[in-house]
Amino acid sequence: MEDYLHKEETFKIIGILFEVHKNLGKGFSEIVYKDAIEFEFNENKIPFEREKEFSVNYKNTTLKHKFYADFVVFNKIILEVKTVDCFNNSHYNQCLNYLRVSNNELALLVNFNSISLEYKRIVRTKK
Repeated sequence: MEDYLHKEETFKIIGILFEVHKNLGKGFSEIVYKDAIEFEFNENKIPFEREKEFSVNYKNTTLKHKFYADFVVFNKIILEVKTVDCFNNSHYNQCLNYLRVSNNELALLVNFNSISLEYKRIVRTKK
């Protein structure tokens, strides 16, 4: 069996996401799920930063506008929360951009707007 990047940390995060979905179900706005996730991270003593700001560098210049990842967990995993009918390319691209500007390798894209929690692992190899 293949070993996954940040396997133990990912398992803990996904367990918390399922706990939130089990208790809230679908239909709330993203901010409600983010608040519940923050509560669970604190309860479980999982280190995180919410709305982590990232600058974008372009040709040796830092651009005015910034990216804000929903969460950075364990200082190495981007967590992006959605309440959508289904994931699309813009959601994946958003995570890839966060990975690029943060220099992290793993993002979890999660959708609470379904009967069962939907999530995807997005891995970026470092160059």
